[in-house]
Amino acid sequence: MLVYVLALLIGIVAGLRTLTAPAVISWAAYLGVLPLLDTPLAFLAHPVTPYILTVLAIAELIADQLPKTPSRKVPLQFGARLVSGALCGAAIAAPSGMIPAGLIIGVIGAVIGTLGGAKARAILAAALRRDVKAALIEDVVAVAGAVAIAASL
Repeated sequence: MLVYVLALLIGIVAGLRTLTAPAVISWAAYLGVLPLLDTPLAFLAHPVTPYILTVLAIAELIADQLPKTPSRKVPLQFGARLVSGALCGAAIAAPSGMIPAGLIIGVIGAVIGTLGGAKARAILAAALRRDVKAALIEDVVAVAGAVAIAASL
């Protein structure tokens, strides 16, 4: 049951920030916290993968602050979040042999994170009268949430 909860939660993180979830999952795999070496997702544990994903995640955090960044709800952005949620949910479930279930639950989490995150950020931005502040709070929630999930593995 915990595997399903963690797969859902990492999917939610992927819905908030597309690359934060796979970056943290890759670090967990690389450090041996998430045993993926005998699974189809072993590439996440490769010594280069967490560094590449971390650079991409940082770039995403910066790009999110730019005014011309498209909405997370446009098809390309939404789709990327679904793929990220699927990948990370599957990775969390892989050591238990439940990749398909983890994949589906990760996608569900990504939908929740994408739509719920957009709504929460809009409400927060209106309350703070600054989208940048709301975005930074969302960044902290996504990173801290992903790290907490990885620590729970």
